[in-house]
Amino acid sequence: MATSDAPLEIGHVALTVRDLPAVGAFYQAALGLQPLSQDGETLRLGAGDRLLLELRHDPAVRPASPREAGLFHTAFLLPTRADLGRWLAHAAETGLRLQGASDHLVSEAVYLADPEGNGIEVYVDRPRADWPMTAGGLQMASDPMDHAGVLAAAGGSRWAGIPAGSVVGHVHLQVGALDAAEAFYAGTLGMALTVRYPGAHFFGAGGYHHHFGTNIWNSRGAGRRASGGTGLAEVGLRAGPAELAAIAARAGVAAEGPLALQDPWGTAITVAAK
Repeated sequence: MATSDAPLEIGHVALTVRDLPAVGAFYQAALGLQPLSQDGETLRLGAGDRLLLELRHDPAVRPASPREAGLFHTAFLLPTRADLGRWLAHAAETGLRLQGASDHLVSEAVYLADPEGNGIEVYVDRPRADWPMTAGGLQMASDPMDHAGVLAAAGGSRWAGIPAGSVVGHVHLQVGALDAAEAFYAGTLGMALTVRYPGAHFFGAGGYHHHFGTNIWNSRGAGRRASGGTGLAEVGLRAGPAELAAIAARAGVAAEGPLALQDPWGTAITVAAK
């Protein structure tokens, strides 16, 4: 299943950073994102001609606290397991500092962070027919990843930058409370609550395992985000016409142009037409 099959999908993520040259260089060298444009203090990076990441420079902002609501990680979805194998070999060859790797049953994922501490996941989905379903619904886990199998999938071919067709598959957020997150991501955005995990809920559209994760592992009880911090500035969603109109109706706003919404912690969520 491609995320583009869903009526609502992640378009891009915007981050506020203090050191734009360093953070921009990291995403280009580590992930192979390609510069699409730079307008003043904003650098846009992507795969092919698709915008995936926008970096907004503000050297005066304070570093965000790891306990406040905001970004847990941005998850870059590669097209194939061979692509993940090529990237994993690239990470090893270039000395990237990885934070972990997991087999989530629906996907295989590797974790790291950028120079300002913004979490990153690089992952590949398993075929949807292989996603484990029980009477209780979709199952996910955090089992050890088969590193050797992922590397072998590359067949000895080398990483040459993020491949066309790569997308931001999901965004995982730190929130203050799971019930309030459910009211917004399931209630207002209309996504299905796909998985309940200890301290975390996952929400997806169109049958995808998740477009958003929300957790309270570090941020239980967090209030609205204070302005003027590094980290997540905006999540841009793309929606089909019917979905866009339905979200506008649930949010009580006019369905004219992109919808500018906020979750209960002040995280900006913009919904534009596909």
